[in-house]
Amino acid sequence: MYIRCAFFRGRAKPGREAEFTAYVRERLVPLWTRFPGAEEVRIWRQEESDVADPHLEMVLQVRYPSREAIELALASDVRYRSREVTKGLLELYEGDIFHTVFRADDYPLPTD
Repeated sequence: MYIRCAFFRGRAKPGREAEFTAYVRERLVPLWTRFPGAEEVRIWRQEESDVADPHLEMVLQVRYPSREAIELALASDVRYRSREVTKGLLELYEGDIFHTVFRADDYPLPTD
């Protein structure tokens, strides 16, 4: 499986944290969950870290079965709509965003 992540390295603007969270939930999650080929969408919010920098305000994780599925999602209309909607989120955010694709292997826990 493959995981494509968007790392939001920075912070919601002071005093706009709740607005940032609501914008993601109400405007972006409905689009992200419609990416073709996506098997799972998770939003990670940093609670604590052993380093002060970088702060990750949010990580978007989308799981895909293949690299081909990622390419189809990236070329989709819903992805382009989400990019437009993300422009509104950037008004609530100070930092940058970068994307990484991971190949993921699952290992079952021992049962004994």
